[in-house]
Amino acid sequence: MLKNALLLAALLLPACFAHAHEFKVGDLQISHPWSQELPPNAPTVAAYFVIHNPGTTADRLTRVDSPIAGKAELHEHVMQQDLMKMQPVASVDIPAGGEVRFAPMAFHVMLLDLKDRSQLQDGKHFPLTLHFEKAGDVTVEVSVQKQAPAGTNAMGHMDHAQ
Repeated sequence: MLKNALLLAALLLPACFAHAHEFKVGDLQISHPWSQELPPNAPTVAAYFVIHNPGTTADRLTRVDSPIAGKAELHEHVMQQDLMKMQPVASVDIPAGGEVRFAPMAFHVMLLDLKDRSQLQDGKHFPLTLHFEKAGDVTVEVSVQKQAPAGTNAMGHMDHAQ
């Protein structure tokens, strides 16, 4: 009997972790917050995630913060005169019935003035608080990984080809 219970627990454990990377505030769902492992001597690090808004009301991400950084900024990559540039943005609109991807070469969170570099190693996690205009605040756990999640291409979009 104990053997069966342990087997069941072992089978269900991956399912628990799969859902552990989903966060919700109001109608908004934030999925798979992640960051790449911090290279030695890197002064900043970026965080990524997807915000889903299945609701009927648009919202706005107005700011972010994390205890591991002295400053956190919302950024985007834009093409200017055939050159890709990164620039800060004051806020990010989250459309009703839509989603916004924070990914490499797209919107992302820049963490500056890093305080706790030990949390930026593969397999670690760190908190990131997202502040929304309507839904309020939610703190997510960002998973640090050696590489971008499988299926994320250079522009931050998920590849759907099998």
